[in-house]
Amino acid sequence: MRPPMYRHEATRAITAQRAFGIVRAPTPAEAATAAGAVLDAGLDAVEVALTTRGATRAIEELTTARPGALVGAGTVLDATAARAAIEHGARFLVSPSLHREVIRTGHRYGVPVFPGVSTPSEMVRALEEGADALKLFPASAVGPSWVRDVRAALPQAPLVPTGGVTVENAPEWIAAGAVACGMGSALTSGGAGAAGARVAALLDALARAR
Repeated sequence: MRPPMYRHEATRAITAQRAFGIVRAPTPAEAATAAGAVLDAGLDAVEVALTTRGATRAIEELTTARPGALVGAGTVLDATAARAAIEHGARFLVSPSLHREVIRTGHRYGVPVFPGVSTPSEMVRALEEGADALKLFPASAVGPSWVRDVRAALPQAPLVPTGGVTVENAPEWIAAGAVACGMGSALTSGGAGAAGARVAALLDALARAR
């Protein structure tokens, strides 16, 4: 079992591999299975989107069965959802939007929060609110060159592109200055065997991209 982590330690651990998985599924059992597949394949961190019915049950099951894993909650839209996710074991929170109370709730309980941003103004606001990293969403609306340009003005912004990131283009995002990428169906679809092969390919590509 991992010892308790400070927020900065957890953030470093979550982003250390330059990628983490995102799971959305129809049921908590399917979510737990999909998350387990990418963890077994070698990823250290995975988030379960709260759009999954019974997502907090899946988070609790995963954290109970895998106490060393970094399991988080995604699509966290308000303080109530943030608190519920943390109570069920979430070790980090990710949101598609910039919501001050989500950040405050996560930090109140020592959990890092990655709010969603899509403009430089939102990035600055998120940093002012104490965000631990910034979910650039949807990444498909921009591109790695946009990240490179923005980081010329905001080199302190720890960006995590999500939405449209693939095994093939993830190294481009990292080379442009992103600290990590969030990856959903591009990584998790097709069952455990397919997910395992993608995770192996992704980690190899990201290691070379560094």
